[in-house]
Amino acid sequence: MTLTDLHPLEQTALKQLALSVNKVFVTGAGGFLGFAICQRLLAAGIEVVGFARSHYPKLVELGVDMRQGDINDFDSVKQAMKGCGLVFHVASKAGVWGSKQSFYSPNVDGATNIVNACKALDIHNLIYTSTPSVTFAGADENGINESAPYASQYLNYYGESKAIAEQNILAANTASLRTTALRPHLIWGPNDPHLVPRVVERAKAGRLKLVGYQDKLVDTIYIDNAAYAHILAAVDLVAAAKCAGKAYFLSNDQPITMAAMLNKILACADLPPVTKRVPAGVAYAAGVVLETLYGWFNIQQEPIMTRFVARQLSTSHYFDISAAQQDLGYQALVSIEQGMQKLKLSLSR
Repeated sequence: MTLTDLHPLEQTALKQLALSVNKVFVTGAGGFLGFAICQRLLAAGIEVVGFARSHYPKLVELGVDMRQGDINDFDSVKQAMKGCGLVFHVASKAGVWGSKQSFYSPNVDGATNIVNACKALDIHNLIYTSTPSVTFAGADENGINESAPYASQYLNYYGESKAIAEQNILAANTASLRTTALRPHLIWGPNDPHLVPRVVERAKAGRLKLVGYQDKLVDTIYIDNAAYAHILAAVDLVAAAKCAGKAYFLSNDQPITMAAMLNKILACADLPPVTKRVPAGVAYAAGVVLETLYGWFNIQQEPIMTRFVARQLSTSHYFDISAAQQDLGYQALVSIEQGMQKLKLSLSR
């Protein structure tokens, strides 16, 4: 990827960032979003130090200085971050199933290590990749903005741990360490290792169903837009710092029904649309039963249904992103329709 491969607005933002920052640290560099951010930074001539648990030869080939380590190892994190002027903390344990410690250790303790390393090394700028799940308690979220409170109770440890980490990182915001949190919702696109393959695999197995009989609106965000928003946040943080100490919902700003989104993805894979439905109450009850049984027998594999998934698939969650538009200058550069064309092309290869 070169600068000319990118949208003119991305080119402008990256050129601005390159004037202020020479070396950037990216956790979760091998992940879907982390990789996209690394590509853009390298295209702007910015040196990138990537941090991940696994080895990623493709990133090394691109020119990333990859450091392999555990985010819970403070000394390893601090050593890798030396000389960097800005941090993108993208890494986290995602998912809907697992023990409390398996989520708290990387998501909460890991974030604390990042903050402490920034302070120890006098790094002034930290962008944290959060999630809208921090506000989700199982009910409809219709066009909510950042004034919505954190959930009073969570349906899984992922949302709970991310909420704690987000609050801790925003609380760490000072004149000497500027922090911000971005909440992209349902990132998708070519090479997506999560949403797209999960939908396609379940459809092929005949296990994909819609939950509930009401089609609720949800927000999604195309991968390029999510990466662009992170670059914009970095540009603002090192300059005007309007976003310092704040969290931002991010999306394509194109609410769509879950059925329509799933069927667009299936169409890209040349699969028939999903039409089968299961009542929302039945799905939730199944989640309760399965979570209980899996807990009793200490089954590590994710249940086919959980309370969180049942509520996510049967409720609306779309967001007012005017704060990101005003403070960061964010706008979706790739529409859902354009993104689906790119996705179809990638799946046909």
